[in-house]
Amino acid sequence: MMSVPSLTIDTIWAILNDTLDDDIVNRLVWDCLGYRYDGAMWINEDVDPDWRSAYPQPPDFIASRPAVVKLTRSIPAENKQLLKEKLGFAGYKVGELVPRKTRRATIANWLLSYLQLNDIDD
Repeated sequence: MMSVPSLTIDTIWAILNDTLDDDIVNRLVWDCLGYRYDGAMWINEDVDPDWRSAYPQPPDFIASRPAVVKLTRSIPAENKQLLKEKLGFAGYKVGELVPRKTRRATIANWLLSYLQLNDIDD
């Protein structure tokens, strides 16, 4: 299992700029949601019951539209625009709008919201 970088603003920019591997991006979200890997299997006892019920195993947020939609809906309304407000991220150009990149932007926004909700200094 590969290690994940610290969750920082630089890490969020790496997600947006597509310089961080998809597996690592997923791992960052899984860690924040409470999924843990013990070397043989995924442990989900620390995962919110709503997430655990829908996804007993951690989902691939890059590949799964339903999983990323659930992630989007879990971002509080006041945090929906954090990429723009906090990072000045203007979004992708029209030619770059592919599901993989828009899902990475959703993940980046969710992680930024996670930092803010948990009062974690970046």
